[in-house]
Amino acid sequence: MNAFSQSCDKVLFTGRVVDTLRPQSFYNLMLINKRTGQGVFGQPNGSYSIYVSQGDTVVLSVKDYIPQVVVVLADSNCQCKRKLVIEPRPKEIREIIVKPLKSLEEIREEREALAMRETRMVTGIEVLKSPITALYQAFSRKEQNKRWIAEQQYKDDQRKVVKELLRLYISYDIINLSEEDFDDFIAFLNVSDSFLKTATEMELITFIKDKFEHFQLVKNK
Repeated sequence: MNAFSQSCDKVLFTGRVVDTLRPQSFYNLMLINKRTGQGVFGQPNGSYSIYVSQGDTVVLSVKDYIPQVVVVLADSNCQCKRKLVIEPRPKEIREIIVKPLKSLEEIREEREALAMRETRMVTGIEVLKSPITALYQAFSRKEQNKRWIAEQQYKDDQRKVVKELLRLYISYDIINLSEEDFDDFIAFLNVSDSFLKTATEMELITFIKDKFEHFQLVKNK
């Protein structure tokens, strides 16, 4: 540190930040004195001017750019002039998984194929032939669990088909549904399995579009 800098009560820190890759206006340029915690704004053209003490650390911050840190050391005129080249922050791009949309024909085939998984039950005249088996099936926890699992798998298949339909209708601008509302809207639809399997394309579109309008009204209340 020279004699001139030692005698400076205040140092005028001036300069300019530039982006060499593209012309840019810096409306949010800010200089922050780390010792005092105080900050001032720079000019839109990137120029700045601030009084600090000798040896203060100043952080120059611009949104979307890497901050610059400068230790201010005065010259013989109690000034510190710096031209700083700033670089944009690296942008993180989230991984996006693109799932191909199924065609109406593919979805219709899935709708028609919906069927409960069979769990063999003794019914009708067979009850008379095998009453013990019938009683076992009626009260057996194992058999009840098998039926419950089959029902849940069937419901999952229904939901998958409905989701594919909704994604297709969104791509055709028939409805405007966000991904986060899918589950709520499917529950709101409460479409019956028989209607899902047998309805025509026009019946499905009319039903879902009408339900979506009601869903929006309920959601926005």
